[in-house]
Amino acid sequence: MSQLPVSTRRHSATHILAAAVLQMFPEAKLGTGPATDYGFYYDFLLPRPLIPEDLPILQEKMTAIAKQQIPFEYYEEPTSTAKQFLKTIGQDFKVELVEKFEKNDGTTKVSFYKNGEVFVDLCEGPHVEHTGQVGAFKLTHFAGAYWQGDANRDQMTRIYGLCFASDKEMRQHEAMLEEAKKRDHRKLGKELELFAFDEEVGPGLPLWLPKGAILVEELENLAKRMEAKYDYQRVRSPHIAKEALYLRSGHLPYYAESMFPPMELDNEKYYLKAMNCPHHHKIYAATPKSYRDLPIRLAEYGHCYRYEDSGTLFGLMRVRSLCMNDAHIYCSEQQFEPEFQKVIEMYLEYFKIFGIEKYQMRLSKHAKEGLGKKYVNEPELWIKTEDQVRKALQDMKVPFVEAEDEAAFYGPKIDVQIWSAIGREFTLATNQLDFAVPKRFDLTYVDQDGQEKTPICIHRAPLSTHERMIGFLIEHYAGAFPFWLAPIQTAILPVSEAQSEYAESVYKELKQAGVRVQLSAPDETLGKRIREGQMQKIPYLLVVGDKEVEGKTVTVRKYGEQAQVTMSIIDFAAKIQAES
Repeated sequence: MSQLPVSTRRHSATHILAAAVLQMFPEAKLGTGPATDYGFYYDFLLPRPLIPEDLPILQEKMTAIAKQQIPFEYYEEPTSTAKQFLKTIGQDFKVELVEKFEKNDGTTKVSFYKNGEVFVDLCEGPHVEHTGQVGAFKLTHFAGAYWQGDANRDQMTRIYGLCFASDKEMRQHEAMLEEAKKRDHRKLGKELELFAFDEEVGPGLPLWLPKGAILVEELENLAKRMEAKYDYQRVRSPHIAKEALYLRSGHLPYYAESMFPPMELDNEKYYLKAMNCPHHHKIYAATPKSYRDLPIRLAEYGHCYRYEDSGTLFGLMRVRSLCMNDAHIYCSEQQFEPEFQKVIEMYLEYFKIFGIEKYQMRLSKHAKEGLGKKYVNEPELWIKTEDQVRKALQDMKVPFVEAEDEAAFYGPKIDVQIWSAIGREFTLATNQLDFAVPKRFDLTYVDQDGQEKTPICIHRAPLSTHERMIGFLIEHYAGAFPFWLAPIQTAILPVSEAQSEYAESVYKELKQAGVRVQLSAPDETLGKRIREGQMQKIPYLLVVGDKEVEGKTVTVRKYGEQAQVTMSIIDFAAKIQAES
Protein backbone atom coordinates (compact mmCIF):
# COMPACT_ATOMS: atom_id res chain seq x y z
CA MET A 1 0.00 0.00 0.00
CA SER A 2 2.86 2.39 0.75
CA GLN A 3 3.97 2.20 -2.90
CA LEU A 4 0.77 3.79 -4.23
CA PRO A 5 1.39 7.17 -5.88
CA VAL A 6 0.42 9.90 -3.45
CA SER A 7 -1.43 11.76 -6.22
CA THR A 8 -3.64 8.66 -6.69
CA ARG A 9 -4.45 8.58 -2.96
CA ARG A 10 -5.33 12.28 -3.02
CA HIS A 11 -7.52 11.95 -6.08
CA SER A 12 -9.34 9.05 -4.43
CA ALA A 13 -9.83 11.15 -1.29
CA THR A 14 -11.85 13.66 -3.36
CA HIS A 15 -14.39 10.92 -4.15
CA ILE A 16 -14.66 10.00 -0.48
CA LEU A 17 -15.20 13.68 0.37
CA ALA A 18 -17.89 14.03 -2.31
CA ALA A 19 -19.64 10.90 -1.01
CA ALA A 20 -19.60 12.33 2.52
CA VAL A 21 -20.98 15.66 1.31
CA LEU A 22 -23.86 13.90 -0.50
CA GLN A 23 -24.66 11.97 2.67
CA MET A 24 -24.91 15.28 4.56
CA PHE A 25 -26.45 17.30 1.70
CA PRO A 26 -28.25 14.93 -0.74
CA GLU A 27 -29.23 17.87 -2.97
CA ALA A 28 -25.63 19.10 -3.38
CA LYS A 29 -24.36 19.69 -6.92
CA LEU A 30 -20.89 18.32 -7.65
CA GLY A 31 -18.22 20.38 -9.42
CA THR A 32 -14.69 19.07 -9.83
CA GLY A 33 -12.14 17.74 -7.36
CA PRO A 34 -8.44 17.42 -8.20
CA ALA A 35 -5.45 16.36 -6.17
CA THR A 36 -3.11 19.16 -5.01
CA ASP A 37 0.52 19.27 -3.88
CA TYR A 38 -0.37 18.23 -0.32
CA GLY A 39 -3.92 17.02 -0.51
CA PHE A 40 -7.09 17.71 -2.45
CA TYR A 41 -10.17 19.87 -2.83
CA TYR A 42 -13.66 19.52 -4.28
CA ASP A 43 -16.15 22.20 -5.37
CA PHE A 44 -19.82 21.92 -4.42
CA LEU A 45 -22.97 23.95 -4.86
CA LEU A 46 -24.62 23.48 -1.46
CA PRO A 47 -28.12 24.26 -0.18
CA ARG A 48 -26.64 26.39 2.60
CA PRO A 49 -23.30 27.97 3.49
CA LEU A 50 -20.90 25.73 5.37
CA ILE A 51 -19.90 26.57 8.92
CA PRO A 52 -16.66 25.44 10.63
CA GLU A 53 -18.59 22.91 12.72
CA ASP A 54 -19.52 21.05 9.52
CA LEU A 55 -15.95 19.94 8.81
CA PRO A 56 -15.64 17.49 11.77
CA ILE A 57 -18.96 15.93 10.75
CA LEU A 58 -17.77 15.48 7.16
CA GLN A 59 -14.45 14.11 8.45
CA GLU A 60 -16.30 11.44 10.47
CA LYS A 61 -18.37 10.46 7.44
CA MET A 62 -15.20 10.20 5.30
CA THR A 63 -13.52 8.03 7.95
CA ALA A 64 -16.53 5.71 8.04
CA ILE A 65 -16.46 5.34 4.24
CA ALA A 66 -12.72 4.65 4.28
CA LYS A 67 -13.11 1.94 6.94
CA GLN A 68 -15.65 0.09 4.76
CA GLN A 69 -12.90 -0.53 2.14
CA ILE A 70 -15.36 -0.06 -0.71
CA PRO A 71 -13.79 -0.90 -4.10
CA PHE A 72 -13.28 1.74 -6.80
CA GLU A 73 -14.87 0.30 -9.94
CA TYR A 74 -14.22 1.70 -13.42
CA TYR A 75 -16.75 1.68 -16.24
CA GLU A 76 -17.56 3.58 -19.43
CA GLU A 77 -20.75 4.94 -20.96
CA PRO A 78 -21.60 6.63 -24.26
CA THR A 79 -21.99 10.35 -23.74
CA SER A 80 -25.72 10.21 -24.48
CA THR A 81 -26.27 7.58 -21.76
CA ALA A 82 -23.93 9.41 -19.38
CA LYS A 83 -25.80 12.69 -19.81
CA GLN A 84 -29.14 11.05 -19.19
CA PHE A 85 -27.85 9.37 -16.03
CA LEU A 86 -26.31 12.58 -14.68
CA LYS A 87 -29.49 14.53 -15.43
CA THR A 88 -31.50 11.90 -13.57
CA ILE A 89 -29.38 12.32 -10.42
CA GLY A 90 -29.43 16.12 -10.77
CA GLN A 91 -25.73 16.69 -11.46
CA ASP A 92 -25.97 19.55 -13.98
CA PHE A 93 -22.30 20.57 -13.78
CA LYS A 94 -21.27 17.04 -14.69
CA VAL A 95 -23.63 17.12 -17.67
CA GLU A 96 -21.83 20.27 -18.82
CA LEU A 97 -18.49 18.48 -18.59
CA VAL A 98 -19.75 15.55 -20.65
CA GLU A 99 -21.01 17.92 -23.35
CA LYS A 100 -17.46 19.23 -23.81
CA PHE A 101 -16.35 15.74 -24.90
CA GLU A 102 -19.44 14.82 -26.84
CA LYS A 103 -19.32 14.32 -30.61
CA ASN A 104 -22.27 15.21 -32.81
CA ASP A 105 -23.38 11.60 -33.15
CA GLY A 106 -23.13 10.98 -29.42
CA THR A 107 -20.81 7.99 -29.83
CA THR A 108 -18.00 9.32 -27.65
CA LYS A 109 -17.55 7.45 -24.38
CA VAL A 110 -16.75 8.90 -20.97
CA SER A 111 -15.52 7.09 -17.89
CA PHE A 112 -16.96 6.77 -14.39
CA TYR A 113 -15.76 5.39 -11.08
CA LYS A 114 -18.20 4.04 -8.52
CA ASN A 115 -17.88 2.90 -4.92
CA GLY A 116 -20.62 0.31 -4.64
CA GLU A 117 -23.92 1.97 -3.82
CA VAL A 118 -22.19 4.80 -1.91
CA PHE A 119 -20.96 7.03 -4.72
CA VAL A 120 -20.42 7.37 -8.45
CA ASP A 121 -18.61 10.16 -10.30
CA LEU A 122 -17.57 11.14 -13.79
CA CYS A 123 -13.79 10.58 -13.68
CA GLU A 124 -10.75 9.49 -15.71
CA GLY A 125 -8.91 8.09 -12.68
CA PRO A 126 -6.69 6.47 -11.67
CA HIS A 127 -7.75 5.46 -8.16
CA VAL A 128 -6.66 3.18 -5.35
CA GLU A 129 -8.24 -0.29 -5.22
CA HIS A 130 -10.59 0.53 -2.34
CA THR A 131 -11.41 3.40 0.01
CA GLY A 132 -9.26 1.95 2.81
CA GLN A 133 -6.09 2.57 0.80
CA VAL A 134 -6.36 6.35 0.73
CA GLY A 135 -4.09 6.78 3.77
CA ALA A 136 -4.26 9.61 6.30
CA PHE A 137 -6.54 12.53 5.42
CA LYS A 138 -7.85 15.61 7.17
CA LEU A 139 -10.25 18.37 6.13
CA THR A 140 -8.67 21.76 6.77
CA HIS A 141 -10.87 24.63 5.55
CA PHE A 142 -13.32 25.83 2.92
CA ALA A 143 -13.60 28.88 0.69
CA GLY A 144 -15.62 30.29 -2.18
CA ALA A 145 -14.88 29.41 -5.81
CA TYR A 146 -16.66 30.13 -9.07
CA TRP A 147 -17.63 27.27 -11.35
CA GLN A 148 -14.87 26.85 -13.92
CA GLY A 149 -13.21 30.00 -12.50
CA ASP A 150 -15.80 32.21 -14.20
CA ALA A 151 -17.04 35.08 -12.02
CA ASN A 152 -20.28 35.13 -14.05
CA ARG A 153 -21.13 31.54 -13.08
CA ASP A 154 -22.32 29.92 -9.84
CA GLN A 155 -20.35 30.57 -6.69
CA MET A 156 -19.52 27.24 -5.13
CA THR A 157 -18.00 26.04 -1.87
CA ARG A 158 -14.50 24.59 -2.19
CA ILE A 159 -13.58 22.17 0.61
CA TYR A 160 -9.87 21.56 1.12
CA GLY A 161 -8.12 18.62 2.74
CA LEU A 162 -4.68 17.14 3.36
CA CYS A 163 -3.78 13.58 2.41
CA PHE A 164 -0.61 11.57 3.04
CA ALA A 165 0.37 7.92 2.94
CA SER A 166 0.64 7.70 6.75
CA ASP A 167 -0.25 9.50 9.96
CA LYS A 168 3.47 10.14 10.50
CA GLU A 169 3.77 12.03 7.20
CA MET A 170 0.62 13.97 8.04
CA ARG A 171 2.07 15.01 11.42
CA GLN A 172 5.35 16.05 9.79
CA HIS A 173 3.49 18.20 7.28
CA GLU A 174 1.33 19.80 9.97
CA ALA A 175 4.47 20.57 12.00
CA MET A 176 5.93 22.20 8.89
CA LEU A 177 2.74 24.27 8.48
CA GLU A 178 2.97 25.45 12.10
CA GLU A 179 6.59 26.45 11.59
CA ALA A 180 5.62 28.15 8.33
CA LYS A 181 3.08 30.29 10.20
CA LYS A 182 5.85 31.52 12.48
CA ARG A 183 8.02 32.25 9.45
CA ASP A 184 5.30 33.93 7.37
CA HIS A 185 7.11 36.78 5.60
CA ARG A 186 4.09 39.07 6.00
CA LYS A 187 4.08 38.61 9.78
CA LEU A 188 7.87 38.89 10.17
CA GLY A 189 8.06 41.76 7.68
CA LYS A 190 5.84 43.80 9.97
CA GLU A 191 7.54 42.73 13.21
CA LEU A 192 11.03 43.39 11.85
CA GLU A 193 9.95 46.68 10.19
CA LEU A 194 11.04 45.63 6.70
CA PHE A 195 8.16 46.64 4.42
CA ALA A 196 4.59 47.90 4.47
CA PHE A 197 1.53 48.18 2.26
CA ASP A 198 -0.80 51.16 2.35
CA GLU A 199 -4.30 51.48 0.89
CA GLU A 200 -3.65 55.04 -0.30
CA VAL A 201 -0.61 53.82 -2.22
CA GLY A 202 -2.47 50.83 -3.65
CA PRO A 203 -2.63 47.03 -3.36
CA GLY A 204 0.43 45.08 -4.42
CA LEU A 205 2.68 48.16 -4.21
CA PRO A 206 5.17 47.54 -1.37
CA LEU A 207 6.88 50.33 0.53
CA TRP A 208 10.40 49.41 1.64
CA LEU A 209 11.17 50.69 5.13
CA PRO A 210 14.78 51.58 6.02
CA LYS A 211 15.67 48.08 7.23
CA GLY A 212 14.01 46.45 4.24
CA ALA A 213 15.81 48.81 1.89
CA ILE A 214 19.10 47.48 3.29
CA LEU A 215 18.06 43.95 2.30
CA VAL A 216 17.29 45.21 -1.20
CA GLU A 217 20.64 47.01 -1.49
CA GLU A 218 22.64 44.06 -0.16
CA LEU A 219 21.00 41.71 -2.65
CA GLU A 220 21.73 44.13 -5.47
CA ASN A 221 25.35 44.50 -4.32
CA LEU A 222 25.69 40.70 -4.29
CA ALA A 223 24.26 40.51 -7.82
CA LYS A 224 26.61 43.22 -9.06
CA ARG A 225 29.63 41.37 -7.68
CA MET A 226 28.45 38.09 -9.19
CA GLU A 227 27.68 39.66 -12.56
CA ALA A 228 31.07 41.39 -12.65
CA LYS A 229 32.64 37.98 -12.10
CA TYR A 230 30.72 36.64 -15.13
CA ASP A 231 31.51 39.69 -17.33
CA TYR A 232 28.10 41.36 -17.47
CA GLN A 233 27.68 45.00 -18.42
CA ARG A 234 25.14 47.05 -16.48
CA VAL A 235 22.53 49.16 -18.24
CA ARG A 236 19.50 51.24 -17.25
CA SER A 237 16.16 51.74 -18.97
CA PRO A 238 13.05 53.92 -18.45
CA HIS A 239 9.91 52.84 -16.61
CA ILE A 240 7.61 53.53 -19.57
CA ALA A 241 7.64 53.14 -23.35
CA LYS A 242 5.40 53.65 -26.35
CA GLU A 243 2.84 51.06 -27.33
CA ALA A 244 4.79 50.37 -30.53
CA LEU A 245 7.70 48.87 -28.57
CA TYR A 246 5.51 46.23 -26.89
CA LEU A 247 3.62 45.53 -30.11
CA ARG A 248 6.90 44.88 -31.86
CA SER A 249 8.17 42.61 -29.10
CA GLY A 250 4.90 40.69 -29.13
CA HIS A 251 4.25 41.25 -25.44
CA LEU A 252 1.06 43.28 -25.87
CA PRO A 253 -0.83 40.61 -27.80
CA TYR A 254 0.15 37.95 -25.25
CA TYR A 255 0.31 39.91 -21.97
CA ALA A 256 -2.05 42.88 -22.38
CA GLU A 257 -4.21 41.72 -19.45
CA SER A 258 -1.17 41.72 -17.15
CA MET A 259 -0.11 45.26 -18.11
CA PHE A 260 -1.42 48.48 -16.60
CA PRO A 261 -3.75 50.43 -18.91
CA PRO A 262 -2.03 52.84 -21.32
CA MET A 263 -1.53 56.55 -20.78
CA GLU A 264 -2.49 58.92 -23.61
CA LEU A 265 0.22 61.55 -24.19
CA ASP A 266 0.74 63.67 -27.35
CA ASN A 267 -1.59 61.38 -29.30
CA GLU A 268 0.57 58.41 -28.34
CA LYS A 269 -0.09 55.49 -26.01
CA TYR A 270 2.52 54.79 -23.34
CA TYR A 271 2.64 51.72 -21.10
CA LEU A 272 4.32 51.16 -17.76
CA LYS A 273 7.15 48.70 -18.31
CA ALA A 274 6.05 45.14 -17.52
CA MET A 275 9.31 43.56 -18.69
CA ASN A 276 12.85 44.75 -19.41
CA CYS A 277 13.69 42.73 -22.52
CA PRO A 278 12.33 45.10 -25.24
CA HIS A 279 14.40 47.92 -23.73
CA HIS A 280 17.52 45.76 -23.65
CA HIS A 281 16.98 44.79 -27.28
CA LYS A 282 17.02 48.49 -28.14
CA ILE A 283 20.22 48.95 -26.14
CA TYR A 284 21.84 46.09 -28.09
CA ALA A 285 20.69 47.66 -31.36
CA ALA A 286 22.06 51.10 -30.49
CA THR A 287 25.55 50.25 -31.79
CA PRO A 288 26.82 47.91 -34.56
CA LYS A 289 27.94 44.46 -33.41
CA SER A 290 30.52 42.00 -34.70
CA TYR A 291 31.00 38.32 -33.85
CA ARG A 292 34.03 39.51 -31.86
CA ASP A 293 31.67 41.39 -29.50
CA LEU A 294 29.63 38.30 -28.64
CA PRO A 295 28.53 37.17 -26.20
CA ILE A 296 27.08 40.44 -24.88
CA ARG A 297 25.59 40.23 -21.40
CA LEU A 298 23.39 43.19 -20.38
CA ALA A 299 22.21 43.33 -16.74
CA GLU A 300 19.81 45.62 -14.93
CA TYR A 301 17.76 45.72 -11.75
CA GLY A 302 14.85 46.98 -13.83
CA HIS A 303 11.69 48.19 -12.14
CA CYS A 304 8.57 46.71 -13.72
CA TYR A 305 4.82 46.97 -13.16
CA ARG A 306 2.29 44.22 -13.72
CA TYR A 307 -1.43 44.39 -13.14
CA GLU A 308 -1.83 41.15 -11.24
CA ASP A 309 -5.40 40.20 -10.38
CA SER A 310 -6.26 41.49 -6.91
CA GLY A 311 -7.22 37.99 -5.79
CA THR A 312 -3.71 36.68 -6.50
CA LEU A 313 -1.78 39.38 -4.61
CA PHE A 314 0.11 37.84 -1.70
CA GLY A 315 2.55 39.82 0.43
CA LEU A 316 5.86 40.16 -1.40
CA MET A 317 5.34 36.93 -3.34
CA ARG A 318 2.86 38.40 -5.82
CA VAL A 319 2.96 42.18 -6.27
CA ARG A 320 2.26 44.82 -8.90
CA SER A 321 5.51 46.77 -8.47
CA LEU A 322 8.60 44.60 -8.82
CA CYS A 323 12.33 45.08 -9.27
CA MET A 324 13.80 42.28 -11.38
CA ASN A 325 17.32 40.87 -11.22
CA ASP A 326 17.22 40.78 -15.01
CA ALA A 327 19.78 40.24 -17.74
CA HIS A 328 19.84 39.36 -21.42
CA ILE A 329 22.67 37.50 -23.11
CA TYR A 330 23.09 37.88 -26.86
CA CYS A 331 25.15 35.12 -28.41
CA SER A 332 25.67 32.98 -31.49
CA GLU A 333 24.14 29.53 -31.78
CA GLN A 334 27.55 27.97 -31.09
CA GLN A 335 27.85 29.99 -27.89
CA PHE A 336 24.38 29.09 -26.62
CA GLU A 337 25.17 25.95 -24.61
CA PRO A 338 28.20 27.31 -22.68
CA GLU A 339 26.36 30.58 -21.99
CA PHE A 340 23.23 28.77 -20.81
CA GLN A 341 25.37 26.57 -18.58
CA LYS A 342 27.13 29.59 -17.08
CA VAL A 343 23.73 30.91 -16.05
CA ILE A 344 22.97 27.59 -14.34
CA GLU A 345 26.38 27.78 -12.63
CA MET A 346 25.40 31.20 -11.29
CA TYR A 347 22.17 29.73 -9.89
CA LEU A 348 24.15 27.03 -8.10
CA GLU A 349 26.51 29.62 -6.61
CA TYR A 350 23.56 31.56 -5.23
CA PHE A 351 22.06 28.37 -3.79
CA LYS A 352 25.30 27.75 -1.91
CA ILE A 353 25.39 31.32 -0.56
CA PHE A 354 21.81 31.08 0.75
CA GLY A 355 22.04 27.51 2.00
CA ILE A 356 19.47 26.19 -0.48
CA GLU A 357 20.07 22.45 -0.51
CA LYS A 358 17.03 21.21 -2.39
CA TYR A 359 16.17 22.52 -5.83
CA GLN A 360 14.85 21.36 -9.17
CA MET A 361 14.97 22.78 -12.68
CA ARG A 362 11.84 22.45 -14.82
CA LEU A 363 12.17 22.47 -18.61
CA SER A 364 8.99 24.25 -19.69
CA LYS A 365 8.04 23.39 -23.26
CA HIS A 366 5.46 24.49 -25.81
CA ALA A 367 2.29 22.66 -26.89
CA LYS A 368 1.50 22.11 -30.57
CA GLU A 369 -2.09 23.30 -30.19
CA GLY A 370 -0.84 26.64 -28.85
CA LEU A 371 1.25 27.52 -31.91
CA GLY A 372 0.19 30.85 -33.39
CA LYS A 373 -1.91 31.65 -30.32
CA LYS A 374 0.01 31.16 -27.10
CA TYR A 375 3.37 30.54 -28.79
CA VAL A 376 5.16 31.89 -31.88
CA ASN A 377 4.36 29.70 -34.87
CA GLU A 378 7.80 28.17 -35.51
CA PRO A 379 7.30 24.42 -34.90
CA GLU A 380 10.76 23.33 -36.12
CA LEU A 381 12.53 25.94 -33.99
CA TRP A 382 10.56 24.85 -30.92
CA ILE A 383 11.76 21.26 -31.28
CA LYS A 384 15.34 22.36 -32.00
CA THR A 385 15.63 24.80 -29.10
CA GLU A 386 13.98 22.49 -26.59
CA ASP A 387 16.55 19.86 -27.56
CA GLN A 388 19.32 22.45 -27.06
CA VAL A 389 18.13 23.34 -23.56
CA ARG A 390 17.66 19.67 -22.64
CA LYS A 391 21.19 18.86 -23.80
CA ALA A 392 22.68 21.76 -21.83
CA LEU A 393 21.06 20.45 -18.64
CA GLN A 394 21.97 16.84 -19.31
CA ASP A 395 25.60 17.75 -19.98
CA MET A 396 25.74 19.53 -16.60
CA LYS A 397 24.01 16.61 -14.85
CA VAL A 398 21.56 19.06 -13.26
CA PRO A 399 18.33 17.46 -11.94
CA PHE A 400 15.34 18.53 -14.02
CA VAL A 401 11.85 17.54 -15.05
CA GLU A 402 9.91 18.46 -18.18
CA ALA A 403 6.56 20.26 -18.35
CA GLU A 404 4.33 20.65 -21.39
CA ASP A 405 2.59 23.88 -22.34
CA GLU A 406 4.47 26.13 -19.89
CA ALA A 407 7.05 27.83 -22.12
CA ALA A 408 7.41 31.57 -22.73
CA PHE A 409 5.71 32.67 -25.95
CA TYR A 410 9.12 33.14 -27.65
CA GLY A 411 10.94 29.98 -26.58
CA PRO A 412 11.52 27.21 -24.02
CA LYS A 413 12.60 28.09 -20.49
CA ILE A 414 13.89 26.67 -17.26
CA ASP A 415 11.76 27.42 -14.20
CA VAL A 416 13.65 27.03 -10.93
CA GLN A 417 11.93 25.43 -7.95
CA ILE A 418 13.63 25.71 -4.56
CA TRP A 419 12.79 24.50 -1.07
CA SER A 420 13.27 26.56 2.08
CA ALA A 421 14.89 25.37 5.29
CA ILE A 422 11.56 23.90 6.49
CA GLY A 423 10.69 22.23 3.19
CA ARG A 424 8.33 24.80 1.67
CA GLU A 425 8.50 24.93 -2.11
CA PHE A 426 8.94 28.22 -3.98
CA THR A 427 9.13 29.10 -7.66
CA LEU A 428 12.17 31.35 -7.67
CA ALA A 429 13.30 32.39 -11.11
CA THR A 430 13.64 31.55 -14.77
CA ASN A 431 16.21 31.03 -17.53
CA GLN A 432 14.74 31.42 -21.01
CA LEU A 433 15.87 30.87 -24.59
CA ASP A 434 14.45 33.40 -27.06
CA PHE A 435 14.69 32.46 -30.73
CA ALA A 436 11.93 34.78 -32.00
CA VAL A 437 12.07 38.31 -30.63
CA PRO A 438 15.65 39.30 -31.70
CA LYS A 439 14.49 38.82 -35.30
CA ARG A 440 11.50 41.11 -34.71
CA PHE A 441 13.86 43.85 -33.54
CA ASP A 442 16.22 43.33 -36.48
CA LEU A 443 19.06 42.54 -34.09
CA THR A 444 22.15 41.48 -35.98
CA TYR A 445 25.88 40.98 -35.79
CA VAL A 446 28.42 40.62 -38.59
CA ASP A 447 29.79 37.09 -38.59
CA GLN A 448 33.27 35.95 -39.63
CA ASP A 449 32.08 35.48 -43.20
CA GLY A 450 30.96 39.13 -43.38
CA GLN A 451 27.26 38.16 -43.34
CA GLU A 452 24.69 39.64 -40.97
CA LYS A 453 23.17 37.10 -38.59
CA THR A 454 20.58 37.24 -35.82
CA PRO A 455 21.78 36.43 -32.29
CA ILE A 456 20.04 34.11 -29.85
CA CYS A 457 18.89 35.81 -26.65
CA ILE A 458 18.96 34.21 -23.20
CA HIS A 459 16.70 35.86 -20.59
CA ARG A 460 17.75 35.14 -17.00
CA ALA A 461 16.85 36.33 -13.50
CA PRO A 462 18.58 34.10 -10.91
CA LEU A 463 17.57 36.27 -7.95
CA SER A 464 14.01 36.60 -9.23
CA THR A 465 12.63 39.97 -8.05
CA HIS A 466 13.69 41.77 -4.89
CA GLU A 467 10.18 41.24 -3.61
CA ARG A 468 9.88 37.49 -4.14
CA MET A 469 13.49 36.77 -3.18
CA ILE A 470 13.27 38.71 0.07
CA GLY A 471 9.91 37.10 0.85
CA PHE A 472 11.59 33.72 0.41
CA LEU A 473 14.66 34.68 2.48
CA ILE A 474 12.54 36.00 5.35
CA GLU A 475 10.83 32.61 5.60
CA HIS A 476 13.99 30.61 4.86
CA TYR A 477 15.93 32.28 7.67
CA ALA A 478 12.87 32.92 9.88
CA GLY A 479 13.96 36.57 9.89
CA ALA A 480 17.36 35.73 11.44
CA PHE A 481 19.45 36.79 8.46
CA PRO A 482 23.12 35.92 8.11
CA PHE A 483 25.45 38.66 9.26
CA TRP A 484 26.22 40.07 5.79
CA LEU A 485 22.53 40.50 5.00
CA ALA A 486 21.11 41.55 8.39
CA PRO A 487 19.71 45.12 8.36
CA ILE A 488 21.17 45.78 11.83
CA GLN A 489 24.24 43.64 12.34
CA THR A 490 25.26 44.65 15.84
CA ALA A 491 23.67 46.51 18.75
CA ILE A 492 25.71 48.01 21.62
CA LEU A 493 24.02 47.90 25.01
CA PRO A 494 25.66 49.93 27.81
CA VAL A 495 24.48 48.70 31.21
CA SER A 496 24.00 52.27 32.48
CA GLU A 497 24.83 55.89 31.70
CA ALA A 498 28.25 55.36 33.29
CA GLN A 499 29.35 53.33 30.24
CA SER A 500 27.76 55.58 27.58
CA GLU A 501 31.00 57.33 26.60
CA TYR A 502 32.83 54.03 26.01
CA ALA A 503 29.78 52.57 24.21
CA GLU A 504 29.77 55.62 21.93
CA SER A 505 33.44 55.06 21.06
CA VAL A 506 32.77 51.38 20.25
CA TYR A 507 29.81 52.46 18.11
CA LYS A 508 31.97 54.90 16.12
CA GLU A 509 34.75 52.36 15.66
CA LEU A 510 32.42 49.70 14.29
CA LYS A 511 30.55 52.18 12.12
CA GLN A 512 33.89 53.36 10.71
CA ALA A 513 34.65 49.73 9.87
CA GLY A 514 31.43 49.53 7.81
CA VAL A 515 29.33 47.59 10.32
CA ARG A 516 25.60 48.37 10.44
CA VAL A 517 25.54 49.11 14.15
CA GLN A 518 22.92 50.46 16.56
CA LEU A 519 23.54 52.12 19.94
CA SER A 520 20.86 51.23 22.49
CA ALA A 521 20.65 54.00 25.09
CA PRO A 522 20.14 52.81 28.69
CA ASP A 523 16.62 54.28 28.97
CA GLU A 524 15.21 50.82 29.75
CA THR A 525 16.56 47.91 31.77
CA LEU A 526 19.34 45.85 30.23
CA GLY A 527 17.12 42.75 30.25
CA LYS A 528 14.39 44.50 28.29
CA ARG A 529 16.87 45.83 25.73
CA ILE A 530 18.38 42.36 25.30
CA ARG A 531 14.90 40.91 24.70
CA GLU A 532 14.15 43.63 22.14
CA GLY A 533 17.43 42.90 20.36
CA GLN A 534 16.56 39.20 20.26
CA MET A 535 13.06 39.94 18.95
CA GLN A 536 14.65 42.01 16.17
CA LYS A 537 16.94 39.00 15.52
CA ILE A 538 20.09 41.16 15.55
CA PRO A 539 23.08 38.82 14.96
CA TYR A 540 25.26 40.27 17.75
CA LEU A 541 24.44 42.15 20.95
CA LEU A 542 27.46 43.76 22.64
CA VAL A 543 26.96 44.36 26.36
CA VAL A 544 29.20 47.00 27.94
CA GLY A 545 29.57 47.26 31.72
CA ASP A 546 32.27 48.54 34.07
CA LYS A 547 34.51 45.50 33.49
CA GLU A 548 34.32 45.98 29.71
CA VAL A 549 35.17 49.68 30.03
CA GLU A 550 38.15 48.85 32.22
CA GLY A 551 39.42 46.07 29.95
CA LYS A 552 38.52 47.82 26.63
CA THR A 553 36.39 44.80 25.70
CA VAL A 554 32.77 43.88 24.91
CA THR A 555 30.67 40.90 26.02
CA VAL A 556 29.22 39.29 22.91
CA ARG A 557 25.82 37.59 22.79
CA LYS A 558 25.19 35.83 19.47
CA TYR A 559 21.58 35.42 18.33
CA GLY A 560 20.29 31.91 18.99
CA GLU A 561 23.11 31.00 21.41
CA GLN A 562 23.13 31.06 25.22
CA ALA A 563 26.88 31.38 25.73
CA GLN A 564 28.48 34.83 26.14
CA VAL A 565 32.07 35.62 25.20
CA THR A 566 34.13 38.63 26.27
CA MET A 567 36.65 39.85 23.70
CA SER A 568 38.51 42.92 22.51
CA ILE A 569 37.04 45.18 19.83
CA ILE A 570 39.87 44.12 17.49
CA ASP A 571 39.02 40.43 17.95
CA PHE A 572 35.30 41.09 17.48
CA ALA A 573 35.98 43.10 14.30
CA ALA A 574 38.07 40.20 12.94
CA LYS A 575 35.29 37.75 13.80
CA ILE A 576 32.57 39.64 11.96
CA GLN A 577 34.84 40.42 9.02
CA ALA A 578 35.11 36.66 8.47
CA GLU A 579 31.29 36.46 8.33
CA SER A 580 30.83 39.39 5.95
